[in-house]
Amino acid sequence: MTQRIGLIAGAGDLPVIVARGMTAAGLEVCAIGFAGQYSPHLPPLCRHFRAVGVARIGGWIRALRGFGVTEAVMVGRVEKGRAHDRLRLLRYLPDLRAISIWYRRLRHDRRNAALLAAVADELERSGITLVDSTMHIRDHMARPGPNGRATPSPAARDDITFGWPILEGIARLDVGQAVAIRERDVLAVEAIEGTDAMIERAGRLARGRSWTLLKTARPGHDLRADVPTIGVRTIERVAAAGGSCIALGTGRVILVDRPAVLAAADRAGIAIVGVGEPEP
Repeated sequence: MTQRIGLIAGAGDLPVIVARGMTAAGLEVCAIGFAGQYSPHLPPLCRHFRAVGVARIGGWIRALRGFGVTEAVMVGRVEKGRAHDRLRLLRYLPDLRAISIWYRRLRHDRRNAALLAAVADELERSGITLVDSTMHIRDHMARPGPNGRATPSPAARDDITFGWPILEGIARLDVGQAVAIRERDVLAVEAIEGTDAMIERAGRLARGRSWTLLKTARPGHDLRADVPTIGVRTIERVAAAGGSCIALGTGRVILVDRPAVLAAADRAGIAIVGVGEPEP
């Protein structure tokens, strides 16, 4: 009998790539997708699929248990900015499990790590273990050194050397996962607005001069969810904002559809380079 695995899918292409990786590994994909957010390309890849509310955790659990899965992967975007919306509880129509988690664990700490731990614990209590979200997409992770045809300029290498300790400090503090550097100067730091908005801000501040995007997860980052990603749109935004290099934590950042990302970077003349060694 083919082993089944659960997939909890947010927005974007990453859940689709993960589903394909699971299928290639001989697994039967049983997915739930956040209503109004999941890709329309996901359901055809799944043995079972059901749309669920993003804050209806009891519904997640009922669906996954009904599919007969005991392990699940959680990937895809959920707009974090809405976590600070005054109407967030009404907007997401949470069920009793979500309300309980909110008041017990998340009222005063809405960081990604706290949210993941709370959700993972709730799933575990119901017999569903949340597992490493990258295990079926290892070939899409950032690799050491140049990942595409372009190589970093001496100025970009200098910015990486200068900026990497700053980025790791910011990531360790759970502030954000990316910074923009130009001529050993910090142009922008990612916070709750996300990488795309930070890239646009860096482009405005750089005023047409070349700059470098650095992105990684903190050491010891929980790979069960919220692993940093870049995609083709990231490349396009960096190019439009005047960036010339993207430095990524080796084994800590996902290239969403790696061949397409590298092809886009090569067309734009943007160097993509992996920094550091992957954690064991």
